[in-house]
Amino acid sequence: MQALKSFTTSIKSRGQLTIPKQVRNAGQLDEGQVVSIIPVGDSIIITPKRLALDDARREIKKILKSSGHSLEELMKGLKSEREALYRETYDRKRR
Repeated sequence: MQALKSFTTSIKSRGQLTIPKQVRNAGQLDEGQVVSIIPVGDSIIITPKRLALDDARREIKKILKSSGHSLEELMKGLKSEREALYRETYDRKRR
């Protein structure tokens, strides 16, 4: 999937989450499709197919290896991305 900008959405009262259309299109996610939600630290990965936990771990390792990044770098990047998104979202509301 190509790199996209960050999106902000909210979880509805029944736990429903809207995935923005650009992200659905890039991830080839269709209505009614089963997805897996994999917790990674304080983040989640949503995959467009059902994966057993061991399969998911192997997939994540493959992605990390092919990208040349470590898990620590991924987690650090996620943390900085979340901080930037937080500032963008909440600094705007304070004005």
